[in-house]
Amino acid sequence: MKEKLVEFGQRLGKAILLPVAILPVAGLLLGISAALTGEAVLEAYPILDNSFLQSILTIMNAAGSGVFDTLPLIFAIGIAVGLARREKGSAGLASIVGYFVLIITINALLDITGQLATADMDPRLVGQGQQFGIMTLQMGVFGGILAGIITGLVHNRFYNIKLPEFLAFFGGSRFVPILNTFVFLIVGAVMFVIWPFIGNAISTFGEFATGLGTLGAFLYGLMLRTLYLFGLHHVFYLPFWTTAAGGTLEVGGVVYEGFQNIFLAQLSDPNTTQFFGNIALFNSGRYFHMMAGMIGIVLAMYRTIPAGPKRKATSGFLISIGLTAFITGVTEPISFALLFASPILFIAEAVLFACSFVLASLFNITIGSTFSAGLVEFLLFGVFQGNAKTNYLWIILLSIPVLIVYYFVFKTLILKLNAKTPGRDDEEITEEEKTAESKYESGQAKDIIAGLGGFDNITDLDNCATRLRVSVKKPDQINADQLKQTGAMNTVVRGKAIQVIYGPRVNTIRNDIDEYIDEKNIEHLKQ
Repeated sequence: MKEKLVEFGQRLGKAILLPVAILPVAGLLLGISAALTGEAVLEAYPILDNSFLQSILTIMNAAGSGVFDTLPLIFAIGIAVGLARREKGSAGLASIVGYFVLIITINALLDITGQLATADMDPRLVGQGQQFGIMTLQMGVFGGILAGIITGLVHNRFYNIKLPEFLAFFGGSRFVPILNTFVFLIVGAVMFVIWPFIGNAISTFGEFATGLGTLGAFLYGLMLRTLYLFGLHHVFYLPFWTTAAGGTLEVGGVVYEGFQNIFLAQLSDPNTTQFFGNIALFNSGRYFHMMAGMIGIVLAMYRTIPAGPKRKATSGFLISIGLTAFITGVTEPISFALLFASPILFIAEAVLFACSFVLASLFNITIGSTFSAGLVEFLLFGVFQGNAKTNYLWIILLSIPVLIVYYFVFKTLILKLNAKTPGRDDEEITEEEKTAESKYESGQAKDIIAGLGGFDNITDLDNCATRLRVSVKKPDQINADQLKQTGAMNTVVRGKAIQVIYGPRVNTIRNDIDEYIDEKNIEHLKQ
């Protein structure tokens, strides 16, 4: 059971990288455009109020927003496709069906029970929001992840099902989207019941943390980061942004509630000498985390990849996600990589994120934000506002120590846990593997299966860029000499996990094996 869970975790971690890879570019588009088009920003910096520039920024914002608004669906499709062993297109379609049935079921239940948000209210106050024009419980990315995982499991179990002759047209991969309709009716009903309890618990915690000063800042940061990946953070931060939970202050003769409302009012108030103190408690710490901490994490990821082609091949991806976090404050690519490499890494990130809020509180750093907390907003709401209003110099002075702490913490944890962060896969693909010409000949799939101990010995079969990755029942039945005769460069045995190295022709070899499996009708390897 434990081995199956570990194997599933590895497959899920690999699958999650597909949607995560989309985020850096979208984050850059959205972060820069959102920071430079806000009403408060245009009032403070009239030079930006240029129609041509604003048109370009509006288009960038639309493109970035389009990706982020559809993140739940992107994650649903990406995870389902990544988890599917075969017929991946069918899995992607089934995930779309499942996700929409999920949110529509919740919408219908909200309507039936009289809980559906009306047009004259802020739906966020009751934990609801629009998803593709459908008012539903605001589960954010978590809803997409849930849809992707469940679809992947359903697909792998039923995509090759055989139905009676008169229903044969609906069999095989066509059956999965149909089945998903009924599966997600049940999932939607379950989430309708349990999700409000989760939202209420979050709100209660927020009220508790409000009056605890620096300790409250730590608790606020810890909860905010924990909920961020699952799209629940808005339930938590909204009272701090818009109600008396985040503080009350008179600005220009008007009383404002919520530290975000107060900040926006002070931004255009010429009499403001320093921004509201609660900004130090509940906002400014994000700048330490996103501009310094995330760079430390990315550097740790890079340095823990063994020197060689893997490090070089992964460096571009790591640089892109690091720059995205630094410039725009969009950190999902890094956080998801940590979460699915090891939950302990994500817990460590959440704790250090909370410590960043403590640091900002202790040094009374009052830098506000509108979209996120990257370089763009640091300049707009920190440097350009002056040190007297924001104490932004402390961010500059303390960022290097913060980066170093993050670097050593994550380098130590990644190595200690042997976590599979980007570039740290089980196998080290060498240049020799990438360029090797395997002596494999068509028709040798039978010999490969025999070399792996036969069909009965194989429990799972997959491949990467250069290797067959096989799970077996009895490793001692592996015949490395027979596999070598089929063109294998080497056979790596790690417990029940077998890697047979063929080089770049491995995709062709895998296709031949799949055809042989179909020919012999080996049911357990079709799933």
